[in-house]
Amino acid sequence: MNATEISDAIKGEIVARGFFIVEINVSADNDIEITIESENGIVTLDDCVEINRLFEEKFDREKEDYSLTVTSAGLDRPFKVTEQYAKAVGTKVEVSLKGGKKFIATLTGADEEGINVHYTAREAVEGKKKKELVEHDERIAMEMVNSVRPYIEF
Repeated sequence: MNATEISDAIKGEIVARGFFIVEINVSADNDIEITIESENGIVTLDDCVEINRLFEEKFDREKEDYSLTVTSAGLDRPFKVTEQYAKAVGTKVEVSLKGGKKFIATLTGADEEGINVHYTAREAVEGKKKKELVEHDERIAMEMVNSVRPYIEF
């Protein structure tokens, strides 16, 4: 059993239930972890149980021995698929770029090629002694992005 085979077998029914697949990991010992996210809200324990049941209807344990974990993407995990970026448009995110630059921004758009962000940074301005707040609207190519994750404020 591999991730593509699993995705092909259950993706349609997962999408029909208002979720999308973030990641499927299959270990050499057939330990399967399916990470899902809701299109319009949060993933509950009941949702994970339902996806687990759906999976077990498609893959018979008598024919193939496996262990299965269904989990939600979690608030602290970096985005992995385009649907996560699309869902987060309009919210604050923590952006980490290759080269080490990190900042908090509002995600204003995203597609497979890159992300659009709006942020304010304190910078030196020509003719001024003190640094001032400068607003930025930037398009950042995905190959420059190390990670993007939800920004959680307390």
